[in-house]
Amino acid sequence: MTRSVRFPFLPAIRLCLLGGAIVFWAIAARADEPIFNARDGAAIDGYDVVAYFTTGEPTSGDPDIAVLWKGAVWLFISDENRERFEANPRAYAPQFGGYCAYGVSSGLVLRTDPRVWQIRDGKLYLIHNAAVWDKWIQDVPGNIERADANWPRVLASH
Repeated sequence: MTRSVRFPFLPAIRLCLLGGAIVFWAIAARADEPIFNARDGAAIDGYDVVAYFTTGEPTSGDPDIAVLWKGAVWLFISDENRERFEANPRAYAPQFGGYCAYGVSSGLVLRTDPRVWQIRDGKLYLIHNAAVWDKWIQDVPGNIERADANWPRVLASH
């Protein structure tokens, strides 16, 4: 004689497993999303991030000298700059995903003008525009501290 046994909690377990799989998939998909400010796919409007450090000037990169990193295309003025970036992208990539450092310090995501920038303690900070620069420069250490604290939340909400 066989007996049929019912497990009334199985549908709930299946639902939990499905929900967990969906959450895992969403997190994994989010991990591949770019965190860098990119217009038309080019990070920081196509400016060469290495050039800020080597020439001290914002310089538009060459679309034929490019690297894909963190979901964005990074352009460079030379193969040498491209190679430097490839060797250590975090050393050259702008802070806060290339979004306005002052905006992040205020809890906002603002696009930047790559011609408004500062290197401080070996890190590149981009600013929204000249008017925001005037606010940024009044308390750079405090703004960096606030932006560092705000960045994970600002990134998650973006």
